[in-house]
Amino acid sequence: MTDVRDRFALIGAGPMGLAAAKLMAELGVPFQGFELHSDVGGLWDITAPRSTMYESAHLISSKRMTEFTDFPMRDEVAEYPSHREMARYFRDFAQHYGLYNHYRFNAEVLSCKPLGDTGDGWEVRWRDPEGEHQAVFAGVMIANGTLSEPNLPTFRGEFTGAFIHAAQYKTATQFDGKRVLIIGAGNSGCDIAVDAIHHGVSCDLSMRRGYYFVPKYVFGRPADTLGGAIKLPMWLKRRVDALILGWFVGNPQKYGFPKPDYQLYESHPVVNSLVLYHAGHGDLTIRPDIDRFDGQTVLFKDGSQADYDMILAATGYKLDYPFIDRAELNWQGDAPNLFLNAMHPQRDDLFVLGMIEASGLGWQGRHEQAEMVVRYILGLKQGSTAAKLLKDEKAGGFARATGGMNYIDLPRMAYYVDKATYRTAVKGWIRALGGSAQ
Repeated sequence: MTDVRDRFALIGAGPMGLAAAKLMAELGVPFQGFELHSDVGGLWDITAPRSTMYESAHLISSKRMTEFTDFPMRDEVAEYPSHREMARYFRDFAQHYGLYNHYRFNAEVLSCKPLGDTGDGWEVRWRDPEGEHQAVFAGVMIANGTLSEPNLPTFRGEFTGAFIHAAQYKTATQFDGKRVLIIGAGNSGCDIAVDAIHHGVSCDLSMRRGYYFVPKYVFGRPADTLGGAIKLPMWLKRRVDALILGWFVGNPQKYGFPKPDYQLYESHPVVNSLVLYHAGHGDLTIRPDIDRFDGQTVLFKDGSQADYDMILAATGYKLDYPFIDRAELNWQGDAPNLFLNAMHPQRDDLFVLGMIEASGLGWQGRHEQAEMVVRYILGLKQGSTAAKLLKDEKAGGFARATGGMNYIDLPRMAYYVDKATYRTAVKGWIRALGGSAQ
């Protein structure tokens, strides 16, 4: 077995893996990258084996609020780039920082097992076109993404038409000539519903709960570029933003959308201007939660029913790290319980990168997470006081950085954080560890 205990194994070459690779290369932390696909970009490369991208997919945040600060997107790129532009962006990023040579491509990591306590190494097995291999690394950094393993609820009865998850959806022609039901009204569900409206015979949207809808443009500018200069307390921010949404969105309930049973920002809003437009034009029928299936008939909980040729479940994704035992990740409930969503409370040779969601966090917020982790590794090696303080703090018990927000109790919200609270904490540690976070 090859012994490379002078370096970390970095799993994944999506945006989070690339951010970590860039920082490790810059700061002199040796590593070996592994990527299942033949190129970088993660799910943003629609040709990748586990990509859940679809042809009409675009960013729901604007490019300037999403990009890495030190690698801005080109001026000619649209304000809300397509998945093709994003895949190109990450290839350009990897090329610019010389990251391709740090990765083994077409390499599927099969298992990661600790050989003992921190410092004893990790046995990593992987498979590539040449066969299976194994080596002992100093530690493991997991950055394989959070949106690849479908979360598929169970339903009573049997549906005899076509039934797919959003992960299997690629092109709107899959809806041609079909009566379509979309289950789930998150961002992907609403995007895909708009596709189905244009290609299917009809489209209905089944919702268990209400959502807050945010337009992509406000006063002619991307909505997420407004505000931020003045920090408002959450109670006031909710009132102000609700007023603005009322001006630009109106009342979605008049189109049949259920009213949210939670406050604004306690779940991720839907950033979509078209789904309300089509509902208002009668192109989209809003349905309640499903009671059961009976052949091609779907019976809803309000007693109504309708027949469909195809159902697409846009019911989200669940965290999936198939190459490591959950117990190693301090898994509690629906997600690993990690300090600032990245650092194991006891181990200093195992990190999970990118297991984080927050409204407006962007790639820069994730880059900061990676910088904190890499600087911590370097600080431990150098025996810095700040690294010792961080080691003690993460071992002493901690809570998720919610900023007091009462997020709704759903698996996809189990690793959601408040952006301001999270970034303040992370940047504080970066500065303490010798970085220059702004």
